[in-house]
Amino acid sequence: MTTTKIAIVQMNSTVGDLTGNAAQILAYAAQAASQGAHIVVTPELSLAGYPPEDLLLRPGFYQQTALVLEKLTQDLATYPGLHVLVGHPHEEQGAYYNAVSVLADGQIKTRYFKHNLPNNMVFDELRYFQAGQQASVFELNGTIFGINICEDTWFSAAPASAKAAGAQVLLVPNGSPYHMGKQDLRLQVMREHVTSQGMALVYANLVGGQDELIFDGNSFALNEQGQQVLSMGHCKEEMAVLTLEHGALHTSPDATPLSLEAQVYDALVLGVRDYVNKNGFPGVLLGLSGGVDSALTLAIACDALGADKVRAIMMPSPYTADISLTDSRDMVQRLGVRYDELSISPCFDAFRATLQHEFQGLKEDTTEENIQARIRGTLLMAMSNKYGSIVLTTGNKSEMAVGYCTLYGDMAGGFAVIKDIAKTLVYRLCAYRNQISEVIPERIITRPPSAELRPDQKDQDSLPPYEVLDGIMRMYMEENCSRAEIVAAGYAYDDVERITRLIKLNEYKRRQAPIGIRITHRAFGRDWRHPITSKFRD
Repeated sequence: MTTTKIAIVQMNSTVGDLTGNAAQILAYAAQAASQGAHIVVTPELSLAGYPPEDLLLRPGFYQQTALVLEKLTQDLATYPGLHVLVGHPHEEQGAYYNAVSVLADGQIKTRYFKHNLPNNMVFDELRYFQAGQQASVFELNGTIFGINICEDTWFSAAPASAKAAGAQVLLVPNGSPYHMGKQDLRLQVMREHVTSQGMALVYANLVGGQDELIFDGNSFALNEQGQQVLSMGHCKEEMAVLTLEHGALHTSPDATPLSLEAQVYDALVLGVRDYVNKNGFPGVLLGLSGGVDSALTLAIACDALGADKVRAIMMPSPYTADISLTDSRDMVQRLGVRYDELSISPCFDAFRATLQHEFQGLKEDTTEENIQARIRGTLLMAMSNKYGSIVLTTGNKSEMAVGYCTLYGDMAGGFAVIKDIAKTLVYRLCAYRNQISEVIPERIITRPPSAELRPDQKDQDSLPPYEVLDGIMRMYMEENCSRAEIVAAGYAYDDVERITRLIKLNEYKRRQAPIGIRITHRAFGRDWRHPITSKFRD
């Protein structure tokens, strides 16, 4: 038995960019070969990007993938003896599979079809693929390597099948999306289902943003005893080479663990960067209010794209506080972004004049508040149309849950950066970002939150304290707890009734909201598919 070097590639594929993804794989293979690697493991569906969704219903997608894979196989022959694991969709005798092919010396040495097709949370692979049945192993330098794909290792059967076929080391390409706490869960499950069966594990995960989803990388390797011998970066494109000698994986230094706030912040930055750049937008613009949500969104956008691609628009109304203008001006100076102020007062006056006869004798209420928000949304979308920049919305998960947002107003835009961030976490992320450099004025963080759509307005005039709202939302929406269970946990009955009712009533709004970055295990969107028309409550 001789030494074998295994390169783990944490690559950022783009869905549908077959030739671009192939070029990335080829470049990583060249880098791996120069470092003496014998095996290169790329992520799940690395050639096609993940998840391709309904592209997988188009025959032409499989045909083009097969042609690019064939060319890549020949191109990789430049590196004799190098075994490269490439993920791709595959059609065979009228059936469609999530596949990994081992390419070496101009040939496909072996091919594996994913056994366990996830069909929950954000996954719907049963819509597209047929499950594989057979193990796949190959021998190199006296070691037998088995292959599983992502979900396979969340159960014991597919790893056991590889073990029964003789596998000593299990190579696992992954398209595992991020949510808070995911990495600890991955390690726990891999130890339970893979290393407990006496196999070492090499886990290669995708990195990058794909619409709502963030793939965080965090690839790793475990020895047969389940000890972590390699850990790779969070939300970073990179390659690492580990050594297998006499059947044992050599240990490398562990990366310093990131705080939860650092993990989430980096995921948000990656999500913005990839959504904007992969879709070809020249930049972004957003409405800056002097509040904490828009401040956090602005900081993330600048870190993702650079200040030169970010534009902030302040749109004061008659109810905008002077300190909101002062703090907004302060923040844009710190960041160096383009900043403009457009008063909405003339537009607001025009709307009220137009509606004066219709509304005669009726007192002002949320109607007039929403008109202001919709004026702002119209102005932002007009500038987006004129300049091509995408509008980033600034609403958080707490507001989205209970409908504390205006349809076609502050919800108008193309990408919702903090859509899955609870308000209490917004404050923690602001504090974290200011530890790096103080870009958010302290008063923005400490002042009571307000929509500033009527005199002396405060969020807590309409909502319970955010600590209460967020706790009820988490239990009801993310953990599927009943109202009775939430009350039993210590929350007031009236608060529980009110918040859960608002979550139900505002489903129609959320269906019309822009997509946004997912960082919890259950976000509004792909994870949450509740009917709008429903009489059920629990």
